[in-house]
Amino acid sequence: MEIRVSGILCQATGGASTVEVSGATIGEMLASLALKHPAIQEHLDDGVAVAINGEIYRDRTDQVIPKGAEVFLLPRIEGG
Repeated sequence: MEIRVSGILCQATGGASTVEVSGATIGEMLASLALKHPAIQEHLDDGVAVAINGEIYRDRTDQVIPKGAEVFLLPRIEGG
């Protein structure tokens, strides 16, 4: 599946704004991403948000990603 990354996360993917990864769930997708781009692990450890078809998921590694979904990975924004 293709995911889009933004902001500081692009630096960790070598400047790529889209990345091809595998996985049926958010957790599997993030693990695949970290294997392909180890520099992103620091950002994953800090926390990221995953948007699937416009709905944002935080801390939901078991969430299934539908085939053909539009997936965005966003750095977590601190504050309230």
